[in-house]
Amino acid sequence: MTVNHMELQNLRHLIGSHATAEKKLRFYASQCQDAQIKQMFDQAAQSATDTRNKLMSFLQ
Repeated sequence: MTVNHMELQNLRHLIGSHATAEKKLRFYASQCQDAQIKQMFDQAAQSATDTRNKLMSFLQ
């Protein structure tokens, strides 16, 4: 599959956004005292990681 320039730019933006979201969510999880909220942030961070990896697969 070949991506054009605009698609490449969009992928780069989305990948960067998901990487930022993952970092923020992991930080929020590290600050939580409540186990359920910590788990929620950890799951959301993992989802962002999974999506970022899926998006990166389009670059190969």
